[in-house]
Amino acid sequence: MPDQLEATEVVAQDEPKKRHRLRRALAITLALVLLLVVGGAAAYVLFLNHTVSKNVKHDALLPTPGVDGASDAPTKNPAAKEAQNILVIGSDARSGLAGARSDVIVLMHVADDRKSVTLVHFPRDLWVSVPGHGKDKINAAFAYGGSPLLVRTLQDLVGVPIDHVALVDFEGFKNMTDAVGGVNVYAEEASNSRGYSFHKGYNQMDGAAALAFVRERKQLSEGDISRGRRQQAFIKALMLKSLSKDVLTNPVKLAQFVDAGTSNLTVDNGFSVADMRSEAISMRNLRGKDIAFVTAPFSGFGTSPGGASIDVVDDAGMKTLGEALQNDAMDTYKDKTHTP
Repeated sequence: MPDQLEATEVVAQDEPKKRHRLRRALAITLALVLLLVVGGAAAYVLFLNHTVSKNVKHDALLPTPGVDGASDAPTKNPAAKEAQNILVIGSDARSGLAGARSDVIVLMHVADDRKSVTLVHFPRDLWVSVPGHGKDKINAAFAYGGSPLLVRTLQDLVGVPIDHVALVDFEGFKNMTDAVGGVNVYAEEASNSRGYSFHKGYNQMDGAAALAFVRERKQLSEGDISRGRRQQAFIKALMLKSLSKDVLTNPVKLAQFVDAGTSNLTVDNGFSVADMRSEAISMRNLRGKDIAFVTAPFSGFGTSPGGASIDVVDDAGMKTLGEALQNDAMDTYKDKTHTP
């Protein structure tokens, strides 16, 4: 009996030690797993940062005060707080290259609270005052003086400072679309050209189809105006897809999108990679209802002194748009506009 009691006591004493060793082993294993996960995540973030830093090009896309007649940008209204105005230019031209006209001119207004984004499309045939060149189509500003002159033209038109510029060529749009597995874009009207057929309603598109979709204008009821709305609908679809869980939680797809989106991207010298990352993160909760579209107000169509077809600016409407942008009040302005 004494021997049995001693054996029982030894076993009883060993059990806590075994459990302690087991808990310690589990704790060490868990710590190693966490270290691998965190380390892997950190390495992935570094990889994405490296990709962006390597791909994104910087250039003097904003006007330099005092150079070539450029004046200071309009003062930001205190009511706008931290709202941002980012000009997105779509063109086949290299950054700042004069001589090529911009096909996509969209001013992205990001609200101060980062809960809404308004994309203002400026039709390329809008007849405006271009500094140093008199009256001309708005996309002629890019041809005359690249992005800086287009920025000056827009700032004079709406009276709001443009904080940053992003210049993307069409190949960039195509590659981004393919990187996220295609996009579902709403078409207001059907068209059948360039080898693609689009029906009224939502259409699933790969990159090549998306380019054909946004380039079409001859078959559309309002020509370039209708094409502008197509561009808006496409940008919205691409934004929503890129911010979706399907992309953000898929490391491979996200890496492909980041690479595609930055390989053909040029931004102004003041728009750092950290700034771009911060803006993207701040907008990660946006949903379809949070993204609105506005076409810059025009009163009709006309003919320039040289015989070209133009879109006539609605001066009163442009003033109202400018005030909404200046005061970060696009939520009230867009209620009166078309939202695709």
